[in-house]
Amino acid sequence: MNMQLNSMTTGNMIQPQAQGSGIETASASAAALAKASVEARYIMAMRQPRDLNAVRLRILDSCRRSGFAETARYSKPIAGSKIVGPSIRFAEEVARCMGNIQVETAIVHEDARQRILRVTVTDLEANLTYPTDILVEKQVERSRVREGQSVIGQRMNSYGKPVFIVEATEDELLVKAAALTSKAVRTAVLRLLPGDILDDAMAQVEQTLKKQDEQDPAAARKKLCDAFYSVGVQPADLVEFLGHPLEQSTPAEMGELRLIFSALREGEITWSRVMEPRREKSKPATPPPATPPPAKQSEAQPATPPTAALTAPSFESPVVDVQIELDEQQSRKSSRADAMKQKLMNS
Repeated sequence: MNMQLNSMTTGNMIQPQAQGSGIETASASAAALAKASVEARYIMAMRQPRDLNAVRLRILDSCRRSGFAETARYSKPIAGSKIVGPSIRFAEEVARCMGNIQVETAIVHEDARQRILRVTVTDLEANLTYPTDILVEKQVERSRVREGQSVIGQRMNSYGKPVFIVEATEDELLVKAAALTSKAVRTAVLRLLPGDILDDAMAQVEQTLKKQDEQDPAAARKKLCDAFYSVGVQPADLVEFLGHPLEQSTPAEMGELRLIFSALREGEITWSRVMEPRREKSKPATPPPATPPPAKQSEAQPATPPTAALTAPSFESPVVDVQIELDEQQSRKSSRADAMKQKLMNS
């Protein structure tokens, strides 16, 4: 009996030690694996450094492909103007052409309302790191509430219609986090690319698209319609945006539509936000308030006499009239005095 108790006691005492030893071994193994992975990346970067001239040629070669050039830039309206820049697809191609770039994403905090991700882009050759923390709120905005959705709040959009803020599902949260992560990676990767190479690449993109439109404009318009239809934009919406039929679109308008499509596909903007400035301009001007009619005069009240017409002011001074009268009186007195003197002399 004592032997059984001793064996049971011994087993109970040894088991926690074995579990603790297993956890420590797993932690040490994971740390050693991470260290070896990082060291291997840096060693390969040192053995195979990039050549910026070769990087430039590879990027320009990609920009000569019409399929890639159509998605290499994006455009979105901000504060009455629009911003045009390299897209997420372009940044991914830059990372591939440059090489020796490490991109990592980790969750640093999560609760019932939000998730915080840390996106880190590292240039292994220059040992230069750009970390970015992303706040992903576990909520989305919807114009309608489906059955089973939990409404958190509500707001009014620019059209005066209600927008409901609901809890995000796991799939919606993954899509939202992926879009924000891609934007952070784009910003960091473009910081690593020299500015002159970026300018050359954007110029090559414009040249490629211009050449494509000149060769077959009808095919280019058809391709644009198919692309917009894939993101839920109908041809009638494009006609409303342009203000004329698609057949009359100019190369500049087609280029603008391509930029908008890239922004729509990457989640930068929505079509309602694209159309908002156009619809604001097309709204009719608000007429001035009408002047109320004059109130009718009561029969019991006497009619107001018409205002006498104002006469033009006289420029003759009253002092001048008095002086003329005095001069006439003095002349008459002088005439009588002369007559009396003549009479006296005759007598």
